[in-house]
Amino acid sequence: MNLRKLNYAEKGIDWIHDKLNEKQFLIFSSILVGVSAGLAAVILKLFVHSIRHYLMEEQLLRFDIKYLYLLLPLLGIALTVFITQRFFKGNLNKGADSILFAIAKKGSFLPFSQMYSHIFTSGITVGFGGSSGLESPIVSTGSAIGSNYAKRYKLTYRERTLLLAAGAAGGIAGAFNAPIAGILFALEVLLVDISITAFIPLLIASASGALISKIILQENILLYFKLKQPFDYHNVPYYIIIGLIAGLVSLYHVNFFEKVDGAFKKIKSVWLRVLLAGVSLATLYAFFPALFGEGYESIKDMADLYLPSLYKDSVLAGFITNSWAVLAFVCATFLIKSAAVGITLGSGGNGGNFAPSLFVGAYLGFTIAFLLKLMGFQNIPVTNFILVSMAGTLCGVFHAPLTAIFLIAEITGGYELIIPLMIVSSISYVIVKYFHPDSADVRKLKKRGTVISEDKDTSILGQIEIESLIEKDFHTIYPDEKLRSIVEKIKDSRRNIFPVVNKNNKLLGIITLDNIKQEMFNQELYDNVIAKELMEKPETKIRLSEDIFVIMKKFEESGQWNLPVTDKGYYVGFLSKSSILTKYRNQLLQSVV
Repeated sequence: MNLRKLNYAEKGIDWIHDKLNEKQFLIFSSILVGVSAGLAAVILKLFVHSIRHYLMEEQLLRFDIKYLYLLLPLLGIALTVFITQRFFKGNLNKGADSILFAIAKKGSFLPFSQMYSHIFTSGITVGFGGSSGLESPIVSTGSAIGSNYAKRYKLTYRERTLLLAAGAAGGIAGAFNAPIAGILFALEVLLVDISITAFIPLLIASASGALISKIILQENILLYFKLKQPFDYHNVPYYIIIGLIAGLVSLYHVNFFEKVDGAFKKIKSVWLRVLLAGVSLATLYAFFPALFGEGYESIKDMADLYLPSLYKDSVLAGFITNSWAVLAFVCATFLIKSAAVGITLGSGGNGGNFAPSLFVGAYLGFTIAFLLKLMGFQNIPVTNFILVSMAGTLCGVFHAPLTAIFLIAEITGGYELIIPLMIVSSISYVIVKYFHPDSADVRKLKKRGTVISEDKDTSILGQIEIESLIEKDFHTIYPDEKLRSIVEKIKDSRRNIFPVVNKNNKLLGIITLDNIKQEMFNQELYDNVIAKELMEKPETKIRLSEDIFVIMKKFEESGQWNLPVTDKGYYVGFLSKSSILTKYRNQLLQSVV
């Protein structure tokens, strides 16, 4: 029955597709994608909330064992790894870098399974207490919805990319009930080239996702704050200090997370990795319970100054007897959060760094505010410090200042803090940008040989897949092959270049028709001259692992139009500069259609 209804829905969309022009159908599509992405965000949030409620409030209370919940992350990560390996071939395409790679190299096509895989796996990871966030899986899910919808209706690359971004915008908007933040996230993190006409679909998709969230999700599930103190311009020096510290803490969080994440990924045994992660997280949670799950509940408690909830279940609770001990505990919590996230994701759990960056920022803001109060400073707006610091670390981690500013503005229900948000985010961004010119996601792409650029020409050039352009219809010649045999191959070939390879197919040199014309017309040499006497070692070779920009530089510097391609020294084929330029021209035309 459900499949029949789905078939009717597809037929209905097909009918609408036939009746509307391209621009109208794109607007209609953005509504569907936004609603679907927002619904995915709602489902994931409710899924995690239901798991937590069932495990923590219904099942574990029966056993009346205080620290039994510490075993849950191990179980959650193990289940996630099992599902990933059993049903998704061990690959979930996690993180915004996989989406950027799809835009740059895969024509904005994302796997169909990505529309649901992240909901199951991240829901289990975070629902069972893994220390990560749900926003990155929501973005991946929404992007996949937009990409596969565009694929189904055979939309152009430009429209497909736009709907992919619309899905991400709808997902973020649904996760926070923050439509403007959803749009800005799509623009700052995903889209390298955008025109004014693209704003309308993003606006509609983001508004649709936020509307679904508003209708279904309750306020206690969403991250929402009510301002208790208005902005006071006398506190601007404090906000400058927060911006400076937020930038440095963002760098610390990203660097420490990457080290821990990388260390766990190096462990070859999958299940040993899971076991070590479970034991490590259980140990950290025993000392710092707020690291469990997303941590949004503890942020709300801290903003309400309900501090005992932060450490009441900690083994250190008996030692926290004064305000300075509380301060030290809170500071240690956000410093260790980076390790908890790295352990969760590096061991095979699914999630993202969006919520952790907000968590670190909230605890940092509270630490600064509480320290100033203990030092005797009066009228410190604790909640405001928490909120602007959240924006500072989110901006620093993702290199997305506008997203950070407007997300916090929207979850507080107004723009009372817009000035301090701008101050803190801009300072944090400048500091992080100085030490890390690229965001973590872009750095991952560069390690894979993929370049993301804000320049349209460079961006389109970066989308070209070199392997598909390699020409392999060249007659190969062996080094001891006589000139007579070479001439016979020349007769049967339409090429004027011939690679010389050994028996293992390693490239030794090349023979060009222009360089052997004299020998070809001297038949006395046919049985006396061999290939290695005629060949020339190529001054420039292209390695299969090199990106398009290095390759184009080699063409320019060598002045050649055809260069041999090798893979670890083995001959692969030849690459033509003209074929690259033709491919670039075609993709440029497609991008503006």
